[in-house]
Amino acid sequence: MPEITLSNHPLRYELSNELHARPFPELEAPCRAAFLAIKKPSKAIERDRALDRKHLTDLLDRHGVAHPSSDADHYSGQLGHGFLKWELHTEFVTYTIFADTVAETPFDPSVFSIFPEDWLADAPGAVLTAALVRVEEYKDDDDLDDILNTKIPHWFVPESLAASHVIDGEAIITGDFRIDDAGYIRFAVLTKPDIGMRRLGRIVQRLLEIETYKSASMLTLPIARNVSRRVSKLDENLTEIVQQMAEGHGSEIKTLDRLLIMAAEIELLSSSTAFRFGAAGAYEAIVTRRISVLREERLKGRQLFSEFMTRRYDPAMRTCRSAQQRLTDLSARAERAANLLRTRVDVASAEQNHEVLKKMDRRAALQLRLQETVEGLSVVAISYYAVSLAGYLLTPLGYKYGYDKTVVLAVVTIPIVGFVLATSRRIHKKLGR
Repeated sequence: MPEITLSNHPLRYELSNELHARPFPELEAPCRAAFLAIKKPSKAIERDRALDRKHLTDLLDRHGVAHPSSDADHYSGQLGHGFLKWELHTEFVTYTIFADTVAETPFDPSVFSIFPEDWLADAPGAVLTAALVRVEEYKDDDDLDDILNTKIPHWFVPESLAASHVIDGEAIITGDFRIDDAGYIRFAVLTKPDIGMRRLGRIVQRLLEIETYKSASMLTLPIARNVSRRVSKLDENLTEIVQQMAEGHGSEIKTLDRLLIMAAEIELLSSSTAFRFGAAGAYEAIVTRRISVLREERLKGRQLFSEFMTRRYDPAMRTCRSAQQRLTDLSARAERAANLLRTRVDVASAEQNHEVLKKMDRRAALQLRLQETVEGLSVVAISYYAVSLAGYLLTPLGYKYGYDKTVVLAVVTIPIVGFVLATSRRIHKKLGR
């Protein structure tokens, strides 16, 4: 097959490699995993990636392991007696250690000894979640019943326990999503002897992802509760304002100012919580998807992971969605009320302008009448002076023909007045055009 001779898009290989950059671990029972997710408790969204990479390289230096590239967002490699998987996300960074054996004491956190205490103390953030996964193998149904009846009740709180067959019945996952006395969430995976290493790795990885994104999405719940309380107060104020508008009480300008201040507060509340609500929705979708791909089947009447989430997790997410929707609806209502009030103010202003124009029209009419009066007087005055001038001009001629001055003035008065009046009207019409 001939090679491609066209030039490649600058991102072609980078984006293609991104699809294969985070392979699932290959695990063989019995084994265990220790997981740690670190997030800054501040409101900052983006992490300081350079600081996170430095924290990783400090750990690798302690074990004499080569560094990843300076812009790496993920890393995996052997670290002491375990295998480390490191991933850098937008809000948090995760460390996962896989060990080949299980501890004699179930859920013994000794595997975390790979992480030095002083190194953990310098972590750029606080613990978002920490989990321990114990993977055991069962030989047959009797062995499975023994584990379920004798070990599982001691490992987990029965009231919160979720357990199910997954991936076509090749494994059983159990967990209660409770933090134990040492500060860890516990999961147990029971497998058949012939399960594939990659399939087992996918199961463990998805359990850790469910816990991680569940914890990350739950960060929105306190914010949603605060938003709900604030929205309730703003809703009462908005209802009061709208009622005053309907009854016609209060100054419309002052009411509009109150509405604009309220709209600004709503917009501030929306913009300050938009990322958190959006992240909660995205994380919830990931949790739901990760559970669905496990293809759960009921295990001896016990609740499924999906049922646990429906009872315990979904109400929290519904609270978040409800708070977000209430905030959106309140914003729309405030905008409609402000538009309505602005329309009323504009109508009132238009009526005032109409009255002003009517007064100006009446004033202009009075001025026109006054002007016409002045024009009439002007015609008389001009005619008077014109007749006087004509008298001076024509009186000698009148005497020559035997006419008195009075007769001459009488004869020329009417034509002169008519001429002045016609000229005045012609000038008035020309100015009007």
